[in-house]
Amino acid sequence: MAGKSSSKEATKDRTGPDLGRRLASQECVVGVIGLGYVGLPLAVAFAEAGTPVLGFDILSHRARAVNDGESYVPDLTSSRLRSAVQAGKLQATTDQGRLREPDALCICVPTPLTKNREPELGYVIRESEEIARCLRPGQLVVLESTTYPGTTEEVVLPILRQSNLAPGSDFFLAYSPERVDPGNGAFTIKNTPKIVGGIDAQSTRLAVALYSRVADRIIEVASPRVAEMSKVFENVFRAVNIALVNELAQLCEKMQLSVWDVIAAAATKPFGFLPFWPGPGVGGHCIPLDPYYLASKAREHDFHTRFIELAGAINEEMPYYVARRVADVLNARQKSVRGSRVLMLGIAYKRDIGDTRESPALKLFGILRAWGADISYHDPYVREIRVGAERFASRPLTAAALAGVDCVVIAVDHRGIEYSMVVEHSPLVFDTRGVTTNLRGANIARL
Repeated sequence: MAGKSSSKEATKDRTGPDLGRRLASQECVVGVIGLGYVGLPLAVAFAEAGTPVLGFDILSHRARAVNDGESYVPDLTSSRLRSAVQAGKLQATTDQGRLREPDALCICVPTPLTKNREPELGYVIRESEEIARCLRPGQLVVLESTTYPGTTEEVVLPILRQSNLAPGSDFFLAYSPERVDPGNGAFTIKNTPKIVGGIDAQSTRLAVALYSRVADRIIEVASPRVAEMSKVFENVFRAVNIALVNELAQLCEKMQLSVWDVIAAAATKPFGFLPFWPGPGVGGHCIPLDPYYLASKAREHDFHTRFIELAGAINEEMPYYVARRVADVLNARQKSVRGSRVLMLGIAYKRDIGDTRESPALKLFGILRAWGADISYHDPYVREIRVGAERFASRPLTAAALAGVDCVVIAVDHRGIEYSMVVEHSPLVFDTRGVTTNLRGANIARL
């Protein structure tokens, strides 16, 4: 196991070809820093491939949970985690003094935004400093956290140089973006192409050898910047197209057209069109944040990403737009939002997961509550939420619960909900996800 390496073995020079041989063999030990939504599934993937893994997290309760085989990541079952731990292939620790033990270190820490929507690289910087204090000859470091182009070479590399080791000969550095899609069982680490870009050819080759253990296809790119930009580009592409369809949804409403019918018709074209669907906004750790990372970096080059920033503004406004539409449909029934009983279906940021990070549904919940609605929610994946100083628990979805409210807002299209039952028993339904388009009823209103 990784934790039992001797001091002599830990300090052995494993540079260049020797490190390559180790990464291609069962001898290699992989360190995964940050055991969250990205890091823990990656650690288990390496362990299942027969590679000993040492996981690092600053939160002691996470390390304990991993060592007890109890998963806190929805896409990873406890049985898979427990099997990796019991096989002696995975161990978690909070002791960052052990960073010198692995042959390769994968940094999977959060990259949030500040209150001013500027990149917050504090976690990346701190972990790079911890690595620099422990770095030994013959280690590969790979940053996986989503960030702006230039982070690996402009932020991480200068910190690692403080170890007085030479990049490209003593240690190696690359960037390989995570491409996790929570709740999507069709695409995993194994069958999703893995992009890698090293600071030099040897770093790239070593990163390819590392990830070939867990991914079927590796995409080599010219530099860390290309890899960093590709990840941000993927999410900016989605953010801009979602913003476009959200704006068109608002126009269709004014023109008394069904945006759902319009998109479905356009999607029949077999070329030149890619359907995106409107909703109450965008959520998760990537799509709402990555455009701002790129926009911030662009300003260093006297370039303003007007298109990207406009898309961000449109998507951020959507929870407010939906709240106004809810108010409108209530007013049409001689009811005010203030005092109305509103039940929201879904509080996570997307279907079939329990992640509420940057959730537009959660923002919508807060807006309607601030406007005076007597609001509650049902989400089979989120048992409890906190809004301000108050806690709210998910309520059971029953015919009586539906009949007892003034409006049901479908904010997340969880597939386990029987929407025909929702429409049958609710006095008013406002559908932001298009899940009622095959249903009819005077009580249905849609985005």
